[in-house]
Amino acid sequence: MNKKQPFFSKDVLKITGIPVLLASLCCVSPLVLFFLGLGSAAVAGSLADVLYGQYKWWFRALGLLALAVATILYFRKKGICTFDQAKRRRNEVMNTVLVVTIVSVLAYIIWLYGIVHIIGAWAGLWSITY
Repeated sequence: MNKKQPFFSKDVLKITGIPVLLASLCCVSPLVLFFLGLGSAAVAGSLADVLYGQYKWWFRALGLLALAVATILYFRKKGICTFDQAKRRRNEVMNTVLVVTIVSVLAYIIWLYGIVHIIGAWAGLWSITY
């Protein structure tokens, strides 16, 4: 019997983890530099201002590209390599893309605007403004 393997949350985390991290590097990299002792708080804060202010859309585009590549590689691993196979398994493909997109957007928002922002404010790299 050929049973379909269900879509697990581990698969979602595998697909979305690295793209979310790449999209948030504009604010994570100054934190890493600061906590590794490779830059002062002023340097890290200034770098975060420049990276987030001028280049945030480049980082988001990089994350989106990485998400697309990770999703395509996931489907190829599952045996969906051609458009005909994707048409035959349209519901599975559409549901997976929808879940991965929603999870990645929510993870990006929670990670960058929640966790990273709080850690940066705690370290004194930027102030909490709402």
